[in-house]
Amino acid sequence: MSPRIRLAAAADIHLGLDSAGLLSSQLSGIEDHADILLVAGDVTRHGDVAEAAVFAGEVARVSIPKLAVLGNHDYHSDQQARIAAELERAGMVVLERDAIIVEVRDVAVGVAGVKGFGGGFRDACGSDFGEPEMKAFVRHTKSIAAALEEQLTSLDHADVRVALLHYSPIPQTLVGEKPEIFPFLGSYLLEDAIDRGGADIAFHGHAHVGAEFGTTRGGVPVHNVAHPVIRSAYRVFEVG
Repeated sequence: MSPRIRLAAAADIHLGLDSAGLLSSQLSGIEDHADILLVAGDVTRHGDVAEAAVFAGEVARVSIPKLAVLGNHDYHSDQQARIAAELERAGMVVLERDAIIVEVRDVAVGVAGVKGFGGGFRDACGSDFGEPEMKAFVRHTKSIAAALEEQLTSLDHADVRVALLHYSPIPQTLVGEKPEIFPFLGSYLLEDAIDRGGADIAFHGHAHVGAEFGTTRGGVPVHNVAHPVIRSAYRVFEVG
């Protein structure tokens, strides 16, 4: 019987230049509780590289594998490539339309990561029809969802397949947010990608006043690990 793998997950940490030392103390000893750390985006407040450097310094001493996707805040100043580089210098793998397999106690844990995007959910979603701007909006999400499905499918040799996103794939984990902004918090296209790609579990952030847990139509558990929702530096989930 394969061992249970412990995934520590968090999102929407939003560190600023005044945040040095706040997270590192809470991450101390995480190796005793988790095998992998997953960060589902928004490590900065304004997408500033200096803010990313603060976050990188906070996680640099974490010795378990560290994987992340970026969030919309991390893209705000068009410095996402430099932000990713800061995190990678701290030993973190930043995923965007790609995947990685991490070996933990003879268990192959595959993680596919995308930022995701909006568009809405069934019966209340946008379509790639009409103005070029609307078509571009929805087609962007379609492209990201297709990449997520492709990367999950590529993990066919993994024992566990994890989908890591910033935007939500389902509306259940958005309950608490104003329904009017659901289309800007996620898309059902991401849910379809998770189900078709064979994910075992999915994590996202972005919805600060959403709900913690939901499932896709295919029964995949989805966890909203935004810091204002879980109210801790991370939450541990067992899979396997």
